[in-house]
Amino acid sequence: MTASERDKMAAGEWYSCLVDELEALRKTARIAVHQHNTMPPAERGNMASALRELFGAVADDVFIEAPFHCSYGINIHLGGRVYLNAGCTILDSGRVAIGAGTMLGPNVQIYCAEHHRDAVLRGQGLEVAKPVTIGADVWIGGGAIILGGVTIGDGAIVGAGSVVTKDVAAGAVVAGNPARPLRGVST
Repeated sequence: MTASERDKMAAGEWYSCLVDELEALRKTARIAVHQHNTMPPAERGNMASALRELFGAVADDVFIEAPFHCSYGINIHLGGRVYLNAGCTILDSGRVAIGAGTMLGPNVQIYCAEHHRDAVLRGQGLEVAKPVTIGADVWIGGGAIILGGVTIGDGAIVGAGSVVTKDVAAGAVVAGNPARPLRGVST
């Protein structure tokens, strides 16, 4: 039996993002995101109900500012007291796990998809999903970009505007493009 494109995506294999099943999941996510981004704050609370229901797992005390964007939502897992500031984007073709007490500054972007390097295959929608794991009590500064396949350890700090292309050790402070450890700085 041949695996579906959704199964291949979940398994970290090459898949086509252009199939109807995945488009239907993205449409559901767009509806939930729209609800979250357009509700009056007093009605929305910490996050819109459709967004909460969409996520793979979400603690009760997570707070997501509007606007927010995600691709699927089903691959997002948020621990307690996670805070996502305005403008965060999580392109969650792969699993994105964010640990308790972690804060993302405004306009932080997490990208799980890696598109095929061959132009013809890329044009056919072939990509591979790589997970992102962010530990507990991490602070990610505004405008940072986290690429797929990256793990950021507990208590780490990522400087504003950084592009994280490699794993970050627990307690490390990194900044730059690409993000590199800052010398003489620790948490």
